[in-house]
Parts: sequence; structure tokens; C-alpha cells
Amino acid sequence: MKNYPAEVKIVEVGPRDGLQNEPQPVPTETKIDFINRLSETGLPVIEVTSFVRHELVPQLADAEKVCAGIVRQPDVAYPVLVPNMQGLERALTSGATAIAVFTAVSETFSQKNTGCTIKESFDRLAPVVSRAIELNLPVRAYLSCCLGCPYEGPIRPEKVAGLAGSLYELGCDEISLGDTIGAGTPRAAREMVEHVMQLVPAERLAVHFHDTRGQALANILACLSLGVAIVDTSVAGLGGCPYAPGAGGNVATEDVVYMLHGMGIKTGIELPKLIEVGRFVCAKLGRQNESRVGRAGLPFGLQNTSSPLPSAGEG
Repeated sequence: MKNYPAEVKIVEVGPRDGLQNEPQPVPTETKIDFINRLSETGLPVIEVTSFVRHELVPQLADAEKVCAGIVRQPDVAYPVLVPNMQGLERALTSGATAIAVFTAVSETFSQKNTGCTIKESFDRLAPVVSRAIELNLPVRAYLSCCLGCPYEGPIRPEKVAGLAGSLYELGCDEISLGDTIGAGTPRAAREMVEHVMQLVPAERLAVHFHDTRGQALANILACLSLGVAIVDTSVAGLGGCPYAPGAGGNVATEDVVYMLHGMGIKTGIELPKLIEVGRFVCAKLGRQNESRVGRAGLPFGLQNTSSPLPSAGEG
């Protein structure tokens, strides 16, 4: 389709961003099974856990055990989130081959989320990025609250661009632009990305949109038309942020993949398998599946949806 990428890379964040805010402990064995099932769907990237302090995110206190227990497929990347050098050392000991770091556009959110200013967060992550580059580890950076903050309100796109540019200059391979509270609409999302693209190439950008107000798919579409071809998603719409009141889950992987395949955009993902994984994890968690495609299933008896769906009139 005109102005849209021919292929999109999906970054599955369900095992980390999706599970971190679950109210009840999720057994390590369930997490490992969940990740292994995701690994069989054709997903190219699965973010598996976070090496933050146990008391801050108790749900991910078993990071080492999860990393040790999963079956790593050769064509799948398994990044982990690290907050500082101590987290990086734990990740390296656990065999991490790709990492992610994080900061925010909002000073208030940064204080609530990590107990430090934005500048202090850069002081923490800069040596992590430098060390990872020395070790030839891919590094992605998350930038939170790019389309609004629960404490400060609207965010200027120029501020997002400046911080994204700083992350790019540090050497981050990918910069994921997050709408942490699902405040954005397509016009705002497009404007924000246009500002960021003045400092960071489109091929280095990912979008990470929560679906709190039902705008995530539309926002993704607006950004794809600018050349962005990396999208963060969470199977079954798992997720939410403990430091962003009212934040809904991440946009559901199944819904994004269904939209992309329907547009003729390749992902390499087998959608029927993905739907089954979403149903599996929701059954294990005892929660509703927030993916509309996950609940409804595929129409017309379609089964092979790792390739684009046929358009009307095709044989």
C-alpha cells in the first residue's frame, strides 16, 4: 500500500511490560511456558523480563530463573530491561544478548517511576549503553509519556524530539516512543513522530502505544505512514503501568497483526498460533482477553495468516 512499509517488525512486550503489573504472582513456570509458546509464533522479538530491584517490581523478581528456563529460538531476539549497571551485570550473568533502557519525557513521571530526574536517569543509563556497545549488545531505549503525562498533562513534541535525539546520540539502536497513558490521537501521534524524525531516522524508531482510550491502532497507522516500521505490542492486550493512574494495557498483538496482514503488510507471524497463546495466558491469569481478534477469532475460516490476507476479489 502506498506510503506504508512492506514489512513491520513486531516487538512483543507481554512477558515483561504485560505481566509486571498483574496483581497476583505469576508462577515462573507459567512465564517460561508463555515465552516458549510465543517463540513458536514467528515473533522476531520477545522482551522477556526486567532486572529491576525485586522490591520495586515483585512480579519480575524471578528474572534469572525465567532467563535460564526459556528455550531460545535462533531467529528470535530476547531482550531484557535493565535500569542501571547493577541490572546490566545481572542480565549479563543470565546470558542476555540484547538489552533495553528507559527514561521519560515528564519530570514528574520520572520521579514517580524511578525516583530520579530525567537528567539523573540519563546519568544512569549512559554507562549501561556504553558498556553494552562495547560488548556488541543491541540496545533499545524506551521513552515514556511522549503523548501525555498523568501528572503534567500534554507534552510538547519538541521535548520528545530532543530527548529521543539524545538517546540516539548515546548509541541506542532503537528508540521506542511510548504513549504510556493512551492519551494520543492520530494527529498528535503523527506530529510527535515528525518532530522526532528531524533528529532520529525513521528506521530507528518504534511506537509503543497503550490502548486506554481505543486510539492505539489508529495512532499506529498514522505513524506507519511516516515510515516507522517497528511496533511494540502485548499479546491479549496485557499491561498497564503502576505509576500511570488509569493507564490501560498495551495494544494487543493479535489486533495489530490482523490489521497489518489485512493491509498486505508482512510480519512473519502466524496469527492463529498467536491467538492461541493469548487465550492460554489469559486462562492462566484468570483475566479477560483484551484483544478483540483474540476473543472473536479469525473470520471466514482463515487459517494461514502469516502472510497478508487476500483482498476482495482475489481467488
